[in-house]
Amino acid sequence: MNLGMGEILVLLALALLLFGAKRLPEIGRSAGSAIREFKKGFESGESDDKKTEDGKDGKSEE
Repeated sequence: MNLGMGEILVLLALALLLFGAKRLPEIGRSAGSAIREFKKGFESGESDDKKTEDGKDGKSEE
């Protein structure tokens, strides 16, 4: 799915009409922070999974 310059401009114009010029920076900041938090959680989840696979989580197997 490739977006050309025309499609991107149409999407930006629609976003501007829907949310207004004052809300767009707020939405961008909140989306960016949400993506950062998701990546942090995903990366910490991967390291937790590696620890449990290696048996280094401190729990004894029964």
